[in-house]
Amino acid sequence: MKIERIQVKNYRLLKDFSIDLEDELSLVIGKNNTGKTSLLSVLDKFLNGSDSTKFSFDDLNIDLRKKIKKLVEEELGERDDFTPVGIEMDILIKYNENDNLANLSDVMMDLDPEHQFILLRFGYVLGYDSLIELRENFSAFCSKESRKKVEDENYIEKDFYYFLKNNLKYLKSSRKSISCSKETGEEEGDYFIDLDKKNISLKNILNFKKISARRDVTNKEVDTTLSSQTSRIYEKREASEEQNEEIEKFKDQLGDTDTVLSGIYEDLFKDTIENVRRFGGIRENDSEISIESTLQHRELLKGNTTVMYSHADYLFPENLNGLGYMNLISIIFEIEILIQEFKRTKDEAPADINFLFIEEPEAHTHPQMQYIFINNIKELLKEGISREDGKNRELQYIISTHSSHIVAECDFDDIRYLQRTGETTVVAKSLKSLQREYVENGEEENYKFLKQYLTLNKAELFFADKAILVEGDTERILIPAMMKKVDQESDNLPMLSQNISIVEVGAHSKVFEKFIDFVGIKTLIITDIDSVKVEQDENGSDKRKACKVSDEKASLSSNSSLEFFLGSNNLSDLIEKDFRELRHKKELQDDGTIKWVVNEEGNLQIVYQIVESNEDGDNYHARSFEDAFAHVNKSFLKNENNTFSSLTKKHLDSFRKGEIDVYDFSNKAINSKPSFAIEILLNSEEDNDGNKFINWNTPLYLEQGLKWLKDSE
Repeated sequence: MKIERIQVKNYRLLKDFSIDLEDELSLVIGKNNTGKTSLLSVLDKFLNGSDSTKFSFDDLNIDLRKKIKKLVEEELGERDDFTPVGIEMDILIKYNENDNLANLSDVMMDLDPEHQFILLRFGYVLGYDSLIELRENFSAFCSKESRKKVEDENYIEKDFYYFLKNNLKYLKSSRKSISCSKETGEEEGDYFIDLDKKNISLKNILNFKKISARRDVTNKEVDTTLSSQTSRIYEKREASEEQNEEIEKFKDQLGDTDTVLSGIYEDLFKDTIENVRRFGGIRENDSEISIESTLQHRELLKGNTTVMYSHADYLFPENLNGLGYMNLISIIFEIEILIQEFKRTKDEAPADINFLFIEEPEAHTHPQMQYIFINNIKELLKEGISREDGKNRELQYIISTHSSHIVAECDFDDIRYLQRTGETTVVAKSLKSLQREYVENGEEENYKFLKQYLTLNKAELFFADKAILVEGDTERILIPAMMKKVDQESDNLPMLSQNISIVEVGAHSKVFEKFIDFVGIKTLIITDIDSVKVEQDENGSDKRKACKVSDEKASLSSNSSLEFFLGSNNLSDLIEKDFRELRHKKELQDDGTIKWVVNEEGNLQIVYQIVESNEDGDNYHARSFEDAFAHVNKSFLKNENNTFSSLTKKHLDSFRKGEIDVYDFSNKAINSKPSFAIEILLNSEEDNDGNKFINWNTPLYLEQGLKWLKDSE
């Protein structure tokens, strides 16, 4: 038995939100403000609701507020035509023939043996009668506000949202079991069981616990969070397990200590007891008092256990440890406590579904610790709810995270990617759907490559706002410097202050195209025009050979990414394209296919070398990055004060003497592209105003692309 799906309506950004869950771990990821904490919050409020977790005005989705306002201001419709509005959460439970259905019997809507779904709906909604009351009371409120305005012309009248914020009592809580389809679990029909009216409890069906990101761990000198957790662990174990040998030994030892201490107390408090007898009017042998030692095993641990850590043969208190370790240990302690709560007491069976939400476990921890944590925590939680009496249950859990390191260590099928699709909406995407898209398009190998690449290199793409895909090391090393140069020319939000991920993809940028669309981030692809000419070899077969763009025989581009995104590998077509024609957006075509098409507002831009004038006034169309850089930076490369030990001296000297051109220089002189890029940075200069990299120029195609990305929303 497990939770198959959670749907939320009108709660904060979760306007019409649905997320499918895995049997064990579901890893919920996404950028900031994509609803991860809202998902935890709405689960907690509906499943563990109390005075401290009541809904507030800020929980109402903006569109829901507008809808309620419209219902109050417009003409009241008929009761039969009215549908209650508010916050709702549906939990779809799936069971099978091996599950014990005793607890589910009260909420089952269909006894068909092929029906394996239960749809529970939790609501905080405005009903018809409450709407009538709201309308009447708001009308009275408006009249009162009008009188205040008449009495004081400077008075600012309060609006409907002010009134609703202070009067959420019109929205009522509800719990229902809804009729649903046996094939999909979707709502079907209009009949239901009102769980509140029938006083049906869900505690034995679903038990929800959480570990919030707002944990108590600090490194203040007085902090004893871990120590206090040890007593809670003992309490839960002592309450839920049959009395094991260790607990019995502990209690026996306390009993022996009680006997010893009672004898000491008799002498220690002798005068006090005598004073009570003498001055309390107590007759001899009547209500005589004594002070006995009664050490309470639970209370004893609360103030008298201290978590210590050892270092160099010395013991130190917990608060002297690093925040990362304290956070890690605290989460493990908290999980241990919650596992014991899931187990319940020996006289009470665990709930059918035990559901845990761990929010952002990576707080304060370095990357290596995050790798270790997620692997160990998955092993710990895989054990589920295991009891000595055999009443075991599986554990279903969500971990939300911003950590690319945790993502990299998890199965891609477990990932649920939360993405904002508007000002008030969020959607949850499963990577299984992305996989299907690759497979259905005959690109299963590309998906395998993507998974492996993201796992080993750049899972951070899931959390980026923008991305730059580059071919090789040279661009990867130099792009940050070029971003800095762009920032120095404009007062707009600096590129280096934006959440931009630079990813080296080689010649595989087209493999990432579905993923780019999936995560929905602005993406700049930097590549080369890679001009070639077609010649016949000695066998008469056509053979492509790299050449200058200006070569009279140059006819094609060997760059498969350009052909994929721009639909052509014809060199003339690529040369003639306007910069705006390189911006693309994925759109549905009339034939039902989805393709990247030219769109000036598109979220993908691809750039490559274009005709550019250098400091000498010479126009030239480069073939590669190195070719383009050499063309616009001749004086930088020819400056004898700049040293380039990675370049072949003979060819560098020839270039400085003007004996070879930039094309031959880039093909002959550069032995190591990464070393050449590093030496460009090492030879860079800074002016008196702090502007860096002032003695070399960024090729125009790169400058155009970076400026587009910088200014893109």
